[in-house]
Amino acid sequence: MPTVNVVNMEGKNVGTLELSEKVFGHEINEYAMHTVIRAHLLNMRQGTQSALTRGEVSGGGRKPWRQKGTGHARQGSTRSPQWTHGGVAFAPKPRTYSISVNRKVRRIALFSALSSKVSEGELIVVDNIAASGYKTKDMVKFLNAVGAPKALVVLPESDPVVVKSCANIPGVETTPANCINVYDILKYGKLVVAKDAIAKIEEVYAE
Repeated sequence: MPTVNVVNMEGKNVGTLELSEKVFGHEINEYAMHTVIRAHLLNMRQGTQSALTRGEVSGGGRKPWRQKGTGHARQGSTRSPQWTHGGVAFAPKPRTYSISVNRKVRRIALFSALSSKVSEGELIVVDNIAASGYKTKDMVKFLNAVGAPKALVVLPESDPVVVKSCANIPGVETTPANCINVYDILKYGKLVVAKDAIAKIEEVYAE
């Protein structure tokens, strides 16, 4: 069973914590993580790009010159793709890029992402993450103290004071424990998790 040190907001060691083998000691499956991240990025695409084809561009109804005898190549419309102000060949149209991934693969990918942070020493467990006021410098001091100036901070539940205090710190993102995802876990270098958030993650996924 994986074991990690628990620190306070000053970066001092205050104990240890045993993690669930199923959630934080899972065999790392790179294929599952790749599949889930690819789906996540595709599902974020709006798919609203659009351009006009030659049939949708106004004008161009008159043949620009007669078929033969001019020395020019034959042309039927000034709205063909090779003309300035003409339509676009194979124009992109609104579409959906979204794909689905089954629940089992998503769960394996999440376990793999969390386990990779433990194996690489990038999981930092804090006994309690709180802020006395809306002060960015206090959160910067806290993250520097625990050795994670750039990190994903996972809270037991959404805390507006902590969230707003971290909002202006480059490379730092906050999320409640019930909203963690593979993309965010792997995007940020360090994973700073409140001890109560660890309990919530294990309660949901270690069944």
